[in-house]
Amino acid sequence: MRIHRILFPGLLATASAQAQQPALRALTPADYAKAERFMNYNTSPLITGGFVQPTWLPGDRFSYRTAVRGGFEFMLVDPARKSRERAFDHVKLAAALSRAADTTLDALHLPFTRFDLSADGRSITVEARGHRWTCDVLGTACAAADSAAPRNSVTSPDRKRAVFIRDWNLWVRDLSTGKDTPLTTDGVKDFGYATDNAGWTGSDRPIVLWSPDSRKIATFQQDQRNVGEMYLVKTEVGHPTLKAWKYPLPGDSVITMIQRVIIEVDGPRVLRLQMPPDQHRSTACDDVSCEGPGEWGDVQWNSDGSALAFVSTSRDHKHEWLRIADAATGRVREVMEETVPTFFESGFDHVSWRWLPGTNEVIWYSQRSDWGHLYLYDAATGALKNPITSGSWKVLQLARVDDKARTVWFIAAGREPANPYFRQLYRVRFDGTGLKLLSPEDGDHEISMAPSGAAFVDNWSTPDAPPVSMLRDPAGKNLFPLETTDISRLVAAGWKPPMSFSVKARDGKTDLYGLLFRPTGFDSTRKYPIVNRVYPGPQIGSVGSWAFAAARGDAQALAELGFVVVEIDAMGTAMRSLSFQAAYFGDMGDNGIPDQVTGMKQLAERYSWIDLDKAGIYGHSGGGFATASAMFRYPDFFKVGISEAGNHDNRHYEDDWGEKWQGLLVKNPDGTTNYDNQANQLQAKNLKGKLLLAHGTMDDNVPPGNTMLVVDALIKANKDFDLLMLPNRTHGFGNESYMVRRRWDYFVKYLLGAEPPSEYQMKGATQPPIP
Repeated sequence: MRIHRILFPGLLATASAQAQQPALRALTPADYAKAERFMNYNTSPLITGGFVQPTWLPGDRFSYRTAVRGGFEFMLVDPARKSRERAFDHVKLAAALSRAADTTLDALHLPFTRFDLSADGRSITVEARGHRWTCDVLGTACAAADSAAPRNSVTSPDRKRAVFIRDWNLWVRDLSTGKDTPLTTDGVKDFGYATDNAGWTGSDRPIVLWSPDSRKIATFQQDQRNVGEMYLVKTEVGHPTLKAWKYPLPGDSVITMIQRVIIEVDGPRVLRLQMPPDQHRSTACDDVSCEGPGEWGDVQWNSDGSALAFVSTSRDHKHEWLRIADAATGRVREVMEETVPTFFESGFDHVSWRWLPGTNEVIWYSQRSDWGHLYLYDAATGALKNPITSGSWKVLQLARVDDKARTVWFIAAGREPANPYFRQLYRVRFDGTGLKLLSPEDGDHEISMAPSGAAFVDNWSTPDAPPVSMLRDPAGKNLFPLETTDISRLVAAGWKPPMSFSVKARDGKTDLYGLLFRPTGFDSTRKYPIVNRVYPGPQIGSVGSWAFAAARGDAQALAELGFVVVEIDAMGTAMRSLSFQAAYFGDMGDNGIPDQVTGMKQLAERYSWIDLDKAGIYGHSGGGFATASAMFRYPDFFKVGISEAGNHDNRHYEDDWGEKWQGLLVKNPDGTTNYDNQANQLQAKNLKGKLLLAHGTMDDNVPPGNTMLVVDALIKANKDFDLLMLPNRTHGFGNESYMVRRRWDYFVKYLLGAEPPSEYQMKGATQPPIP
């Protein structure tokens, strides 16, 4: 993919041409309809193929769901036979499942996204319409699955039992008999077993890790008994319904703690590890569980279930301890520790350390060199044996470890001379020799390895090139293609890819990368207002994934209304060096906005069709925080801003987030704190432009009180602003049709200087695709 750094003479407008631009007219419903054609629900039906997300089955077979004209089909791949075929007869199975569930199902819109295949390959089990069903692959018949695992349970490796939470205790169900048995009995409200609540997120799925032999479970008893609560009130007629839940905040004297336990299922017997209560923290995110509901990456069993390795993280994420527990006695041994001045992460998005009990070693992830790399340690002594990787590039995730072959596969970025955000797969020996690139195409690679390591699925793409999916062997050799994405109908409908670019950061040296969206009817003789779609990080950037995406929220749709829309991954975001990501550590009010401003200025110097006098900005969640910060700290630059669901003062957001990126709360004798530099309400008096604040009244991620703090400050400063509170909405309202339409209206009216159509009705998912 070419990075645009130079001027294009053909795109330069003359001064006279600019002076003769026609006056802007009122926009019509047809204009909005044209823009809406580029929303995801309209672009997705025009794409066939796409990313392959495999569900791995025994014997390294896998299934996946793929887009075809009119819907989706399920495929089954057998690498050993080099076969790829439909997993079942879709028409017959839809009919059989319709009969069993007493409903009507479409063969290309089956109500599930994955399935379990029986050992003999003759039947599948799916979850549909709230029930589990077993159907033969010929589609002859479907029947309710017997002794189904409870909802939100975790099944044992041998598939014979499933654990679930009932009344704050952990229970197990025998899947052959349906019998339920309590594993714990002393769990009570706010002090339950395996409970999943981080304040900002939670689920009913237990956080556990089964031992490989399915006889033991590693989990914890979560203590929130004296933790502060958060309150929300539902909008309804009559007496309101109060939602109250445990939600620790930065600086709280009591926050969530966990008491680690091992449960022998056949007793049952609960063994408490011989250590004090641990922090509710992880090495990879702001929750104890990072990989998904119920997953627990910072805990690893040995093969026979006799020992358990885990990492404890300090409250401020600056100190890590790798420990190993004896599963029979509960005795805990400390193997090694690492202390950092800012924050520790064991990889990007996923935990990336690995205990190797067979050789009594540990593969440890560290950014001690300013770059994320892998190191080999002796698990007996805690001594460093050797670095496994090194250099001015970043390991992102461990993909697979083969301790017998003493080889590791990992995903990294920034090593190849291309976009530093493109992910690539490599392998290397434990001693650091034999480093090999296994995904050589110049693009972003999404990798999924077979459990045995015998093959891996590789999806690669760029923002302007659709994904190609293939199956490769462990050495990177192509075995056979899986999917080639067809976007011909999308292109025929007028879609054009965004422009990739690079600019310099605030320091004038560091390269920043981004995407620029223009109207499909772009006219180089016009001047276009510029809108920044922002997300500040620090865990990701404004662009998000650098893989192919046809819509990217409403960036292209908004551009269609007469704007240039940009996304810039500023300093303070992830996937590069530690110093890059920690650029504003302890000063979250920075939000990378200095880089956004200098980047937009460079683009305006490069392209004469950008009107820098009409600069807008919008974002959701952290992007809402950054938007308000931009409007208050750069009031002469940004003229219009839309701030949605912003965490405007992280003293009013969950403890793990603020204490990781801002530090532990320190209150000074004069009443000031080290959090004052990030509190948007303290800067609100500087507002000059047009600002729309939006929040859901039942947002249990970022509580709406964050926006109310800013509202109160704006009122006290006698500032005009607009406020949109969405009743009973939680955190994800940013893609709701009403919010999208109001966002477009706001920019059209106050930045474009035109009149939006009155109350345009977004068609949403019910709108037919572009012909």
